[in-house]
Amino acid sequence: MSGPTTNKMETSQKNNDLRAFLRLLEKENDLIIIKKCIEPKFEIAAIASKLEGGQAILFETVNHSRIRVACNILGSRRRFSLAIGAKNEELIHSHVTAAMTRTTEPKKIFTKAPFEENSSNKLGDLPIVTHFEKDAGAYITSSVVFAKDQERGNQNASTHRLLLLDDRHLAIRMVEGRHLHKCFSFAKEHGQDLKVSIVIGVHPAISIASAYQAAYGANEMLIANSLLHGKLTVTRSNYSQLFIPTLSEIVLEGTILTDRAEEEWMVEALRTYDIKRRQPVFELDRIKFRNNAILHDILPGYPEHRLLMGLPVEAKIFEGVKNVVPTAMAVHLTEGGCTWLNAVIQIHKRLEGEPKNALLAAFASHPSLKMGIVVDEDIDPTDPIAVEYAICTRCQADKGFVIVTNAKGSSLDPSSDQQNLLTTKVGIDATATLLKPKERFEVARIPGEEKIKLSDYL
Repeated sequence: MSGPTTNKMETSQKNNDLRAFLRLLEKENDLIIIKKCIEPKFEIAAIASKLEGGQAILFETVNHSRIRVACNILGSRRRFSLAIGAKNEELIHSHVTAAMTRTTEPKKIFTKAPFEENSSNKLGDLPIVTHFEKDAGAYITSSVVFAKDQERGNQNASTHRLLLLDDRHLAIRMVEGRHLHKCFSFAKEHGQDLKVSIVIGVHPAISIASAYQAAYGANEMLIANSLLHGKLTVTRSNYSQLFIPTLSEIVLEGTILTDRAEEEWMVEALRTYDIKRRQPVFELDRIKFRNNAILHDILPGYPEHRLLMGLPVEAKIFEGVKNVVPTAMAVHLTEGGCTWLNAVIQIHKRLEGEPKNALLAAFASHPSLKMGIVVDEDIDPTDPIAVEYAICTRCQADKGFVIVTNAKGSSLDPSSDQQNLLTTKVGIDATATLLKPKERFEVARIPGEEKIKLSDYL
């Protein structure tokens, strides 16, 4: 993989940037490098869609730009586990949860950061991707926005999509009530635009921490540092005075204007078009970027988008359920539910009421959740056939279904009241009743079946 000459700073910090992760994927034969010149309008998205569920991609040459593009970086649970140093996919939840509880401050670097190597004042210099035919335009989809929480005095990092308007302006999607929106609202109430630093192209552990819905006032870089085992370094931005990852590929400095809004919409996690919304506008002051920089693009509605949104939430739901039902064993946000709307919860059932308690805890932990299904320990929560089997053989709808009407739901669901965020939730207790003998629900097995190798017989 081509790149600039490594300096001393990069050598000492080589484990905490996007390039190091791409080198790891290349070593694992999990990265495709495309050298052919590619168009950022539709072609990048089309190639990435063809590799859905497959390898990560690095486009070395993008038309009209000297910046490379990487896609599908977190497009599998395996790569997600690699990003946070988990030995396997089953340990993702425990790693993420542990990172929340043992956070440490990242090391602050005060020498010149690599992203200071180049600068521009034109957004057109970036290979911003147009993904779908009816999108409002070209979007940056992996940006991490750093802002000052002036109420508490610390900083916030969160992931947002950015619609290209012109060479100096981007419309920024901010979910009302979330942390960046609170920072923006505070600044607006005090008659100020909000200064921000926006980074694009970071180690995926930083993206994961920024996507996690941490408590208000939490500094997500402490979580990222924990996920990176204390190897994260940050540098103070001369513009925003915020500490941002030292080895960021691209940094946009500017302000979110309080007196301008523009309409934007794009494909969301459900792979349907979001409703049109008027959103605040970011005004660029300066772009800074590394030599041979890489722009990370996330294809909306495809596995990387869904996993980046969903896997940190899986861990959050699991902790919420386990606090109520200590024998909870696993939580799986299903692909059919776009890794967002439907969760399967596996428990070791001890009391009849526990499945319903687990469902209520899951809905409380993730307000966007629309459906929850609780299964026994002998049902694989990742196997949709096994889950359907449990519903059909262990559930009676009049006893096992919980319907919650007019509840807060996801604005993404086109069947819901998207303006008022109202939906109907359903919980399903698909566990075997304790009022009947356990043997009535036992799945028959053949002794020694697992030891049989057909090649010994055929």
